Amino acid sequence: MNRYDLRKKVWVRAGELIAEKGYVSPVDLLVRMERLTPQQVEDWRFRRIPYLERVAKGNLSKMNTILLALREFARSAELKPSLTAYMSWGKGPKQRLRFSKYRNPSVEEKYSTHYVLNRRGIN
Repeated sequence: MNRYDLRKKVWVRAGELIAEKGYVSPVDLLVRMERLTPQQVEDWRFRRIPYLERVAKGNLSKMNTILLALREFARSAELKPSLTAYMSWGKGPKQRLRFSKYRNPSVEEKYSTHYVLNRRGIN
């Protein structure tokens, strides 16, 4: 799949998630696009998988294209970015979950930014 088709698919899936949930998160988008399975996300949340990119289907270039297309979609739809700390589930102390192998701050921010409807103008 070329980048144009991938971006088009992101816009369609992100629009579906906004209509369904009122927000779009990169993790939900990757599940909807079949780059991750719900079981892989659950394993990551319970720390059975050290970082999410390890199990994502496709290469990192495509993952980056998906995340950039999501940001473009959010800007054009005037969605509000919202940083969320993904915390582990299960017993023991809750820890911040990792998205990438090296914990690059810019990569971690891309994955942990949800986009929500901007309710400022609605009364």
